[in-house]
Amino acid sequence: MIKQVIPKNDKLAYWLIGVLSTVVFVVVVALGKFKLSPSILGFDPHIFATINSYLNTCVTVLLIAGLYFVKQKDYKTHRNVMMIAMVYSSLFLISYILHHLFTMDTHYGGQGFLKYIYYFILITHIPLAAIVLPFILLSTYRGLTGDFAKHKKIVRITYPIWLYVSITGVLVYLLISPYYVSHL
Repeated sequence: MIKQVIPKNDKLAYWLIGVLSTVVFVVVVALGKFKLSPSILGFDPHIFATINSYLNTCVTVLLIAGLYFVKQKDYKTHRNVMMIAMVYSSLFLISYILHHLFTMDTHYGGQGFLKYIYYFILITHIPLAAIVLPFILLSTYRGLTGDFAKHKKIVRITYPIWLYVSITGVLVYLLISPYYVSHL
């Protein structure tokens, strides 16, 4: 068993998780109302969507690896893999914000059965992506403070949602990217 990495301070942790989750939610919602001109970048901002897809793919692999290592009782490797997943998810969030800050909304242009699949994935992906962040942060906090009983309990809920969001994020990208309009 690995040891506590950070000191336990639930009051501070809950406050930080609440503030960070709220700020991220407000920023993401505001992206629908606030846009910057892509011309200031000098490159097509849809590159951020490609980066997002790559990062989400990496997070998916890392989440599966994290599950494997915890099942093997290799807790130190599990912790390290999950911390890398957190870093990649943070980079994803930055890239996601940049993509939506510099691009207009893209509408799915496909037809037939694939259109229904796309919208089903999107409609399930968006609310789950919106609610999972505080659970990811709380799960991480519980693991890093050595509160493994509570960590395990919340991870049973958080892990499948996080995995689903990371997989469906890639699928949304693959389905919508043919309809991106270049901003150059």
